[in-house]
Amino acid sequence: MDVLELARWQFGITTVYHFILVPLTIGLSTLVAIMQTAWVRTGKQKYYRLTKFYGKLLLINFALGIATGIVQEFQFGMNWSEYSRFVGDVFGAPLAMEALMAFFLESTFLGLWIFGWDRLPKKVHLATIWSFAIGSLLSAYFIIAANSWMQHPVGAEYNAETGRAEMTDIWAVLTNNTTLAAFPHVIATAFLVAGTFVAGIAVYWMVRKSRESKTHEDLPMYRTAARFGAVVMLLAGIGVIVTGDIQAKLMFEQQPYKMAAAEGLCHTEEGAAFSLLTIGNLAGDDCGSVQHLIEVPGMLAFMATGDWDGTVLGLDDLQEMYAERYGATTPDGEEISYQPNLMITYWSFRLMIGLAAFSAALCVAIFWFTRKNKAIDQGWMSKLAIISLPMPFLAGSFGWIFTEMGRQPFVVAPNPTGSDQIFLMTMFGVSESTSVTEVVISLTTFTLVYAILGVFWFKLMHRYAIEGAPNPEPEEHSTDPDRPMSFAY
Repeated sequence: MDVLELARWQFGITTVYHFILVPLTIGLSTLVAIMQTAWVRTGKQKYYRLTKFYGKLLLINFALGIATGIVQEFQFGMNWSEYSRFVGDVFGAPLAMEALMAFFLESTFLGLWIFGWDRLPKKVHLATIWSFAIGSLLSAYFIIAANSWMQHPVGAEYNAETGRAEMTDIWAVLTNNTTLAAFPHVIATAFLVAGTFVAGIAVYWMVRKSRESKTHEDLPMYRTAARFGAVVMLLAGIGVIVTGDIQAKLMFEQQPYKMAAAEGLCHTEEGAAFSLLTIGNLAGDDCGSVQHLIEVPGMLAFMATGDWDGTVLGLDDLQEMYAERYGATTPDGEEISYQPNLMITYWSFRLMIGLAAFSAALCVAIFWFTRKNKAIDQGWMSKLAIISLPMPFLAGSFGWIFTEMGRQPFVVAPNPTGSDQIFLMTMFGVSESTSVTEVVISLTTFTLVYAILGVFWFKLMHRYAIEGAPNPEPEEHSTDPDRPMSFAY
């Protein structure tokens, strides 16, 4: 493997590791804020206990998310310095905004929330967790704005003298239509993850407490948490479907190659079907071998164009189109293939959709078995809850794998309706001075460190999840200026 392949593996591994933690922080911060709001407004002990319980899990997840996210920025200047040189004038702006406007907001108010339980008035303390939740959303927006520019560059011009993309309109970058489509989809996914997380743990505990006693005092609390999580899952699931449809149609306009790769569609078709099972050579060098065994007629055409009889361009025609527009060969005379890895794009697209079905099943089951003020005591529901917990995490990760792998061979995809000069192939974004040995060492180190962090994350989350909701008395507000602030957990 050369430097390019190793650098891509490294960025992919560290990104997937990091992103597994991100949606839970984004979604759970808001859900914990809602729980605390319910406690402040009603004074009911169950909401206080749920806030402390899920708040502790939120802190663990956020801490590990920060540790794994710091590496991302360093890679831009190390393995991908040529990419950074080309896009730095544009790409650096939303990243700087994320650090200054979002990350500092998150960190500051999370600290006040942790240490301020018995030092801040209730409503002021409540405002700190809402500020943290808002900071998480802002952080996500700026990161998605940066990524969306790579998918659809706007608000910039190519400077032939410097060989760089230079920003001309920051507002256009921040309001990119790709950003406006991707952000609600990512946030809906985050709430689906968080809703499943809250409901899954609550169902586990409801079954456990029901086995101890049908009238256990904690059953109403866990029933409330389970139904709250189910409501969030329902609303988030609808949001994921609607925003996903909008994003798919926009993707077809901006990156038709990605849509064709998602289906393994070799030839242009009218009313193209969406296959559930395909066999053949998905590497794409033998399109005649690709056979769709189970398919939904017209579905791909509808997803791409909104018309069941719409035309979807195939990989062969797109190769000719891209080669004519962006070049058929590299400076070394090698033929350029504009086809993404079909095996990865085809299956990651389906896993992204299919794994979310576990959350849907858990949601329906919770609403059914908790009707008429009932508590869940079925043992199989506990198993369904535990199995469902990681599924939306994986679905979100496969969604990002599809998004990034489907953009290849571009690291900055060309804008078909804008400047054809602002694009960069991945092979030209890697650092020229980085050696194979250096990337191997850093890849091995990061993989091992992230694996260790992953073990700590799982053990801590598991440890405090199986402890259940604590039963402390709410802290009394202290006005003693000499009393030191204490860590509430």
